[in-house]
Amino acid sequence: MSSLATQPVAVRPVASQTTQYVRAFVGLFLRDVYVLRRELFPFVIRVCMNPLLFLFVFTYVFPHMQGGAATNPTAVLPGASFSTVLLPGLMAVAIMFSGIAAVALPLAQEFGITREIDDRVMCPLPVAAVAIEKICFSAVQSVIAAAIVFPLATYVPAVRPATHITSWPFLIVVIVLASLTAGALGLVIGTSVKPQQIGLIFGVVVIPITFLGCVYYPWAWLHPIPVLQYAVLLNPIVYMSEGLRAALTPTQHMNPILIVGMLCIFLCFLTYLGVRGFLRRVIG
Repeated sequence: MSSLATQPVAVRPVASQTTQYVRAFVGLFLRDVYVLRRELFPFVIRVCMNPLLFLFVFTYVFPHMQGGAATNPTAVLPGASFSTVLLPGLMAVAIMFSGIAAVALPLAQEFGITREIDDRVMCPLPVAAVAIEKICFSAVQSVIAAAIVFPLATYVPAVRPATHITSWPFLIVVIVLASLTAGALGLVIGTSVKPQQIGLIFGVVVIPITFLGCVYYPWAWLHPIPVLQYAVLLNPIVYMSEGLRAALTPTQHMNPILIVGMLCIFLCFLTYLGVRGFLRRVIG
Protein backbone atom coordinates (compact mmCIF):
# COMPACT_ATOMS: atom_id res chain seq x y z
CA MET A 1 0.00 0.00 0.00
CA SER A 2 2.79 2.38 0.88
CA SER A 3 4.54 1.73 -2.43
CA LEU A 4 1.36 2.47 -4.33
CA ALA A 5 0.81 5.69 -2.40
CA THR A 6 4.28 6.93 -3.23
CA GLN A 7 4.04 6.29 -6.98
CA PRO A 8 4.02 9.53 -9.03
CA VAL A 9 0.77 10.47 -10.65
CA ALA A 10 0.92 10.49 -14.44
CA VAL A 11 0.48 13.98 -15.79
CA ARG A 12 -0.73 14.47 -19.33
CA PRO A 13 1.72 16.62 -21.31
CA VAL A 14 0.54 20.12 -22.01
CA ALA A 15 1.23 19.72 -25.74
CA SER A 16 -0.98 16.63 -25.90
CA GLN A 17 -3.82 18.40 -24.12
CA THR A 18 -3.51 21.39 -26.43
CA THR A 19 -3.65 19.07 -29.45
CA GLN A 20 -6.82 17.48 -28.06
CA TYR A 21 -8.39 20.91 -27.59
CA VAL A 22 -7.49 21.96 -31.13
CA ARG A 23 -8.96 18.76 -32.59
CA ALA A 24 -12.16 19.17 -30.59
CA PHE A 25 -12.44 22.83 -31.63
CA VAL A 26 -11.90 21.97 -35.31
CA GLY A 27 -14.41 19.13 -35.00
CA LEU A 28 -17.10 21.48 -33.67
CA PHE A 29 -16.28 23.98 -36.39
CA LEU A 30 -16.47 21.39 -39.19
CA ARG A 31 -19.78 20.13 -37.80
CA ASP A 32 -21.22 23.64 -38.07
CA VAL A 33 -19.78 23.99 -41.59
CA TYR A 34 -21.53 20.77 -42.60
CA VAL A 35 -24.84 22.04 -41.23
CA LEU A 36 -24.36 25.37 -43.07
CA ARG A 37 -23.62 23.54 -46.31
CA ARG A 38 -26.91 21.65 -46.01
CA GLU A 39 -28.78 24.92 -45.39
CA LEU A 40 -26.82 27.07 -47.84
CA PHE A 41 -29.78 28.09 -49.99
CA PRO A 42 -31.90 29.44 -47.07
CA PHE A 43 -28.78 31.21 -45.80
CA VAL A 44 -28.20 32.95 -49.15
CA ILE A 45 -31.87 33.96 -49.40
CA ARG A 46 -31.80 35.39 -45.87
CA VAL A 47 -28.66 37.39 -46.65
CA CYS A 48 -29.77 38.68 -50.05
CA MET A 49 -33.41 39.61 -49.56
CA ASN A 50 -33.14 42.79 -47.47
CA PRO A 51 -30.23 44.47 -49.32
CA LEU A 52 -31.61 43.43 -52.70
CA LEU A 53 -35.01 45.04 -52.06
CA PHE A 54 -33.41 48.18 -50.64
CA LEU A 55 -31.06 48.50 -53.61
CA PHE A 56 -33.81 47.83 -56.13
CA VAL A 57 -36.17 50.49 -54.73
CA PHE A 58 -33.73 53.26 -53.77
CA THR A 59 -31.01 52.89 -56.39
CA TYR A 60 -32.91 51.47 -59.37
CA VAL A 61 -36.63 52.29 -59.18
CA PHE A 62 -36.32 55.88 -57.90
CA PRO A 63 -33.74 56.99 -60.50
CA HIS A 64 -35.97 55.65 -63.31
CA MET A 65 -39.11 57.42 -62.15
CA GLN A 66 -40.39 60.42 -64.10
CA GLY A 67 -38.98 63.63 -62.78
CA GLY A 68 -35.50 62.32 -62.06
CA ALA A 69 -34.09 64.14 -59.05
CA ALA A 70 -37.52 65.49 -58.12
CA THR A 71 -38.73 62.01 -57.25
CA ASN A 72 -35.38 60.60 -56.13
CA PRO A 73 -34.58 61.53 -52.53
CA THR A 74 -31.05 60.19 -52.96
CA ALA A 75 -30.11 62.32 -55.95
CA VAL A 76 -29.16 65.37 -53.87
CA LEU A 77 -26.50 63.66 -51.75
CA PRO A 78 -23.28 65.72 -51.85
CA GLY A 79 -19.96 64.42 -53.11
CA ALA A 80 -20.92 60.88 -54.11
CA SER A 81 -23.77 58.88 -55.59
CA PHE A 82 -26.07 57.16 -53.14
CA SER A 83 -25.00 53.77 -54.48
CA THR A 84 -21.38 54.56 -53.60
CA VAL A 85 -22.35 55.56 -50.06
CA LEU A 86 -24.67 52.58 -49.70
CA LEU A 87 -22.30 49.82 -50.85
CA PRO A 88 -20.16 49.58 -47.68
CA GLY A 89 -23.15 50.24 -45.44
CA LEU A 90 -25.11 47.29 -46.82
CA MET A 91 -22.05 45.07 -46.49
CA ALA A 92 -21.81 46.12 -42.83
CA VAL A 93 -25.51 45.32 -42.33
CA ALA A 94 -25.03 41.90 -43.90
CA ILE A 95 -22.08 41.23 -41.61
CA MET A 96 -23.99 42.37 -38.53
CA PHE A 97 -27.22 40.51 -39.26
CA SER A 98 -25.45 37.29 -40.25
CA GLY A 99 -23.20 37.37 -37.20
CA ILE A 100 -26.06 37.93 -34.79
CA ALA A 101 -28.38 35.43 -36.46
CA ALA A 102 -25.66 32.75 -36.59
CA VAL A 103 -25.18 32.87 -32.81
CA ALA A 104 -28.26 34.32 -31.11
CA LEU A 105 -30.90 32.30 -32.95
CA PRO A 106 -29.26 28.87 -32.48
CA LEU A 107 -28.57 29.70 -28.82
CA ALA A 108 -32.26 30.45 -28.33
CA GLN A 109 -32.98 26.87 -29.38
CA GLU A 110 -30.03 25.28 -27.57
CA PHE A 111 -30.89 26.99 -24.27
CA GLY A 112 -34.54 26.01 -24.64
CA ILE A 113 -36.44 23.20 -23.00
CA THR A 114 -34.45 20.48 -24.79
CA ARG A 115 -31.09 21.92 -23.55
CA GLU A 116 -29.26 20.96 -26.74
CA ILE A 117 -26.32 23.04 -25.55
CA ASP A 118 -25.42 20.21 -23.14
CA ASP A 119 -24.38 18.03 -26.10
CA ARG A 120 -21.86 20.65 -27.20
CA VAL A 121 -20.29 21.32 -23.84
CA MET A 122 -19.69 17.59 -23.31
CA CYS A 123 -16.91 17.69 -25.92
CA PRO A 124 -13.32 17.73 -24.55
CA LEU A 125 -13.04 21.51 -24.56
CA PRO A 126 -13.24 24.24 -21.92
CA VAL A 127 -16.77 25.64 -21.90
CA ALA A 128 -15.45 29.09 -22.81
CA ALA A 129 -13.85 27.62 -25.95
CA VAL A 130 -17.27 26.38 -27.11
CA ALA A 131 -18.50 29.98 -26.95
CA ILE A 132 -15.41 31.17 -28.88
CA GLU A 133 -16.08 28.56 -31.56
CA LYS A 134 -19.57 29.99 -32.05
CA ILE A 135 -18.09 33.46 -32.58
CA CYS A 136 -15.53 32.14 -35.07
CA PHE A 137 -18.10 30.19 -37.06
CA SER A 138 -20.46 33.15 -37.16
CA ALA A 139 -17.56 35.24 -38.50
CA VAL A 140 -17.25 32.85 -41.43
CA GLN A 141 -20.94 33.33 -42.22
CA SER A 142 -20.54 37.10 -41.98
CA VAL A 143 -17.62 37.08 -44.43
CA ILE A 144 -19.69 35.02 -46.88
CA ALA A 145 -22.61 37.43 -46.45
CA ALA A 146 -20.38 40.43 -47.23
CA ALA A 147 -19.05 38.65 -50.32
CA ILE A 148 -22.62 37.99 -51.51
CA VAL A 149 -23.82 41.56 -50.94
CA PHE A 150 -20.86 43.19 -52.73
CA PRO A 151 -21.87 42.19 -56.30
CA LEU A 152 -25.51 43.00 -55.54
CA ALA A 153 -24.62 46.51 -54.37
CA THR A 154 -22.34 46.91 -57.39
CA TYR A 155 -24.57 45.79 -60.27
CA VAL A 156 -28.17 46.40 -59.15
CA PRO A 157 -28.06 50.24 -58.85
CA ALA A 158 -28.83 52.32 -61.93
CA VAL A 159 -25.67 54.32 -61.19
CA ARG A 160 -22.70 52.05 -60.56
CA PRO A 161 -20.91 52.84 -57.28
CA ALA A 162 -17.39 54.19 -57.44
CA THR A 163 -15.19 51.58 -55.79
CA HIS A 164 -11.47 51.70 -55.19
CA ILE A 165 -9.67 49.40 -52.76
CA THR A 166 -7.00 51.56 -51.21
CA SER A 167 -5.43 48.79 -49.12
CA TRP A 168 -6.18 45.08 -49.24
CA PRO A 169 -4.67 44.42 -45.78
CA PHE A 170 -6.84 47.16 -44.26
CA LEU A 171 -9.95 45.77 -45.99
CA ILE A 172 -9.24 42.24 -44.73
CA VAL A 173 -8.58 43.48 -41.17
CA VAL A 174 -11.84 45.45 -41.14
CA ILE A 175 -13.92 42.55 -42.47
CA VAL A 176 -12.40 40.06 -40.01
CA LEU A 177 -12.77 42.39 -37.01
CA ALA A 178 -16.32 43.38 -38.02
CA SER A 179 -17.34 39.72 -38.50
CA LEU A 180 -15.92 38.66 -35.14
CA THR A 181 -17.53 41.65 -33.42
CA ALA A 182 -20.93 40.81 -34.92
CA GLY A 183 -20.60 37.24 -33.66
CA ALA A 184 -19.60 38.45 -30.20
CA LEU A 185 -22.66 40.72 -30.12
CA GLY A 186 -24.81 37.76 -31.13
CA LEU A 187 -23.31 35.78 -28.24
CA VAL A 188 -24.17 38.59 -25.82
CA ILE A 189 -27.74 38.72 -27.09
CA GLY A 190 -28.16 34.95 -27.15
CA THR A 191 -26.94 34.53 -23.58
CA SER A 192 -28.69 37.57 -22.10
CA VAL A 193 -32.19 37.21 -23.51
CA LYS A 194 -34.82 34.54 -22.93
CA PRO A 195 -35.40 32.35 -25.99
CA GLN A 196 -38.96 33.59 -26.44
CA GLN A 197 -37.75 37.22 -26.53
CA ILE A 198 -35.19 36.87 -29.34
CA GLY A 199 -37.64 38.19 -31.94
CA LEU A 200 -38.33 41.24 -29.80
CA ILE A 201 -34.60 41.97 -29.54
CA PHE A 202 -34.30 42.14 -33.31
CA GLY A 203 -37.02 44.77 -33.45
CA VAL A 204 -35.91 46.77 -30.41
CA VAL A 205 -32.13 46.53 -30.65
CA VAL A 206 -30.86 45.27 -34.01
CA ILE A 207 -33.01 47.44 -36.29
CA PRO A 208 -32.30 50.72 -34.39
CA ILE A 209 -28.52 50.17 -34.31
CA THR A 210 -28.67 49.50 -38.05
CA PHE A 211 -30.47 52.76 -38.90
CA LEU A 212 -28.17 54.67 -36.53
CA GLY A 213 -25.05 52.86 -37.74
CA CYS A 214 -24.01 55.22 -40.57
CA VAL A 215 -25.18 52.62 -43.07
CA TYR A 216 -27.02 55.00 -45.38
CA TYR A 217 -24.79 58.03 -44.81
CA PRO A 218 -21.19 58.72 -43.74
CA TRP A 219 -20.60 59.64 -40.10
CA ALA A 220 -19.30 63.09 -41.09
CA TRP A 221 -22.70 64.02 -42.57
CA LEU A 222 -24.19 64.00 -39.06
CA HIS A 223 -22.36 67.21 -38.10
CA PRO A 224 -25.56 69.32 -38.19
CA ILE A 225 -26.80 67.14 -35.29
CA PRO A 226 -23.74 67.02 -32.98
CA VAL A 227 -25.53 65.23 -30.14
CA LEU A 228 -26.51 62.37 -32.44
CA GLN A 229 -23.14 62.39 -34.17
CA TYR A 230 -21.31 61.63 -30.93
CA ALA A 231 -24.01 59.37 -29.48
CA VAL A 232 -23.75 56.92 -32.39
CA LEU A 233 -20.06 56.39 -31.58
CA LEU A 234 -21.30 53.83 -29.03
CA ASN A 235 -22.68 51.76 -31.90
CA PRO A 236 -20.22 49.14 -33.25
CA ILE A 237 -21.82 49.03 -36.69
CA VAL A 238 -20.70 52.66 -37.21
CA TYR A 239 -17.09 51.50 -37.33
CA MET A 240 -17.97 48.58 -39.60
CA SER A 241 -19.65 50.91 -42.11
CA GLU A 242 -16.93 53.56 -41.89
CA GLY A 243 -14.17 50.97 -42.15
CA LEU A 244 -15.63 49.42 -45.29
CA ARG A 245 -16.28 52.92 -46.64
CA ALA A 246 -12.63 53.82 -46.08
CA ALA A 247 -11.41 50.62 -47.72
CA LEU A 248 -13.78 50.44 -50.71
CA THR A 249 -15.00 53.90 -51.76
CA PRO A 250 -13.58 57.41 -52.26
CA THR A 251 -16.03 59.01 -49.81
CA GLN A 252 -15.70 60.72 -46.44
CA HIS A 253 -14.81 58.39 -43.62
CA MET A 254 -13.30 58.21 -40.15
CA ASN A 255 -9.61 57.86 -39.41
CA PRO A 256 -8.61 54.24 -40.21
CA ILE A 257 -6.58 53.93 -36.99
CA LEU A 258 -9.63 54.96 -34.96
CA ILE A 259 -11.79 52.47 -36.85
CA VAL A 260 -9.48 49.51 -36.21
CA GLY A 261 -8.90 50.51 -32.59
CA MET A 262 -12.60 50.82 -31.79
CA LEU A 263 -13.43 47.52 -33.51
CA CYS A 264 -10.77 45.82 -31.36
CA ILE A 265 -12.21 47.41 -28.21
CA PHE A 266 -15.76 46.36 -29.07
CA LEU A 267 -14.58 42.85 -29.96
CA CYS A 268 -12.78 42.37 -26.64
CA PHE A 269 -15.59 43.89 -24.58
CA LEU A 270 -18.42 41.99 -26.26
CA THR A 271 -16.48 38.72 -26.23
CA TYR A 272 -15.90 39.09 -22.49
CA LEU A 273 -19.59 39.76 -21.86
CA GLY A 274 -20.68 36.97 -24.18
CA VAL A 275 -18.36 34.31 -22.74
CA ARG A 276 -19.28 35.29 -19.19
CA GLY A 277 -22.99 35.05 -20.04
CA PHE A 278 -22.42 31.72 -21.79
CA LEU A 279 -20.68 30.27 -18.74
CA ARG A 280 -23.48 31.53 -16.51
CA ARG A 281 -26.19 29.94 -18.65
CA VAL A 282 -24.36 26.62 -19.10
CA ILE A 283 -22.88 26.09 -15.65
CA GLY A 284 -25.58 27.95 -13.79
